[in-house]
Amino acid sequence: MTSNSLIYLVLAGGITIWAIVIFNRLVRDKNRVLAAWSDIDVQLKRRHDLIPKLVDAVKQYAAFEKATLEGVTALRTRAKQVQDLGELGKLESAISNDVRRLIAVAEQYPDLKANLGFLDLQQNITDAENHLQMSRRYYNGSVRNFNTRIDSFPDMIIARLFGFRPRDLFEMEDK
Repeated sequence: MTSNSLIYLVLAGGITIWAIVIFNRLVRDKNRVLAAWSDIDVQLKRRHDLIPKLVDAVKQYAAFEKATLEGVTALRTRAKQVQDLGELGKLESAISNDVRRLIAVAEQYPDLKANLGFLDLQQNITDAENHLQMSRRYYNGSVRNFNTRIDSFPDMIIARLFGFRPRDLFEMEDK
């Protein structure tokens, strides 16, 4: 074997190892994004399951808030059907605002505020909102890392070769 052949062999081996390492890092980051989205999905489902209970609890005391009650229910139904992250973020922001408004309405009713079931429900919704925010931050950080990797040289070569595509952030307006 000539020295040129040996150099080419070592070079080819080095490039192959480099490509494998980059590919594995891209797969790891993609899987982090998918796992992070799963956490968000769990929290959204948890909150969506609590909303009818909140609506029912407030409905008993605050019949005049019918528009808010119907609005949050309609938003919840639409959010379950949306695939686009931008639109989903807007809907989920609106749901958060309506849920806060329902809880504010409950503050006007001493009997409702004193109801242990309502207080437990209010705590569960607050927990779901907090977990959703933490999950959203983790997801967006994972997406940012993944997108940076596939846009950075030399990782972009392997990313494009194997079809890795940027992911969208999940943004909700905090009001």
